Amino acid sequence: MSVVVDPAQRGLTLEKKLQDPELLRDRNLIDGAWCLSTTGRSHPVFDPSIGKLLGNVPFSDSTDAERGIKAAHGAFHDWSRRTAKERSALLRRWYELIMSNKQDLGIILSSEQGKPLSEAVGEVAFGASYVEWYAEEAKRAYGEMIPTHAADKRLGVIKQPVGVVALITPWNFPSAMITRKVAPALAAGCTVVIKPAEDTPLSALALGELAQRAGIPPGVVNIVTTGDPVPIGECLTSHPEVRKLSFTGSTRVGKLLMSRCAGTIKKVSLELGGNAPFIVFDDADLDAAVAGLMVSKYRNTGQTCISANRIYVQAPVFDRFLEKLKAEVSRLKVGGPFEPGVDQGPLINQAALDKVKHLVDDAISLGAQAVTGAREHGNEGLFYEPTILKDVPKNARILSEEVFGPVTSLVRFSSESEVVAMANDTLVGLAGYFYSRDIGRIWRMAEALDVGMVGINEGMISSEVIPFGGVKESGIGREGSRHGLDEFLDLKYLCFGGL
Repeated sequence: MSVVVDPAQRGLTLEKKLQDPELLRDRNLIDGAWCLSTTGRSHPVFDPSIGKLLGNVPFSDSTDAERGIKAAHGAFHDWSRRTAKERSALLRRWYELIMSNKQDLGIILSSEQGKPLSEAVGEVAFGASYVEWYAEEAKRAYGEMIPTHAADKRLGVIKQPVGVVALITPWNFPSAMITRKVAPALAAGCTVVIKPAEDTPLSALALGELAQRAGIPPGVVNIVTTGDPVPIGECLTSHPEVRKLSFTGSTRVGKLLMSRCAGTIKKVSLELGGNAPFIVFDDADLDAAVAGLMVSKYRNTGQTCISANRIYVQAPVFDRFLEKLKAEVSRLKVGGPFEPGVDQGPLINQAALDKVKHLVDDAISLGAQAVTGAREHGNEGLFYEPTILKDVPKNARILSEEVFGPVTSLVRFSSESEVVAMANDTLVGLAGYFYSRDIGRIWRMAEALDVGMVGINEGMISSEVIPFGGVKESGIGREGSRHGLDEFLDLKYLCFGGL
């Protein structure tokens, strides 16, 4: 993808970087209107690469969330009764507007999240692919006829939208995680209230502006920002008019939200934490394995839920793999999102940087060896050097906790059974990866890994056409693919008698 990066933009305000400054919104979107919070307070948004203030958004509370729910509830009747073809056309228009404004959307995303501009524009296009996909799937929410058990009866099933949906999205993919949830919800006929991450609300608001321009009716898409997610989360999970919650974030918070949804028996979709194993067998194509690990581990500075977290390399090829990996990692350029040739940006905030440092220090104190990095980068911003640790002991926290940073932890293994046991020794199960050219081993490993998604000789597995999600404490439900539409639909059985 060709992306224009102008180094001179570093000194400009965010608004002046944009071809269309109207995309930079600083208010809540409720019932088709841009409005301040009822608290009158504001929440600052910073550039994590240099700590610069980008702007302020509303510091909303439960009252604002209730306003959003009321608007969504009021819009649901009309939206859900529109034909699938009508909803499809509006989603298609939204997709086209996102793609025609992808450069500006990428600039906003890079500024508040820190990832390099080329990567940010790529995320915008990836996010738009969900809107395009569900514009098409909106017309395919098929019901079914069931062979009858009685001659005078006919049995059928239809699918209907669940109602108002609350969407809570993370900061690591502030554009794609919005569209991956909103697009299927709208395609199904639901209306939504979005609570974007506190660190990255500007991307969500820009997408809301484009949804307005696309002609999506008032109240169908509502966005409420804040600096404190707790009051809004409590409102969204307890309100009786919210019929479903979709959340992407940590397992700890997901459990809390799920428990609060129990009071009103809401449907829930949870895409939670991961601890992905990445396994390299001695028959693997080592160059391909290194390339796959680079894209899985160091994309978005390691801040992805499906990022390779534990790298197991079979003993006979360990040293050769490490040598090749070190050569690739040494080429990574760390810097601000608008600097030419940058591969890795900052971590999202100070807490994230501190966590990475503590996990690395803990591993080294227990005997792991730092091959590269293992320190902060530069004197400003929240940067950490791309890091390789080798011979990481099993009791190191970095093997049991999701690092969410640019750190590769290498562990030697001997046998297939040994590595399967190590890979599955975790409470979560989102993604897993392995490299091998033995067809028998490929099938055994694909079936043995206790995860929801497996990359086989591949480090990049995400797409709008696949069912994204995990098992165990990595969550419930799937996003993307035709299965993602069903998450926002209820089944209704119809029995026709007296025929």
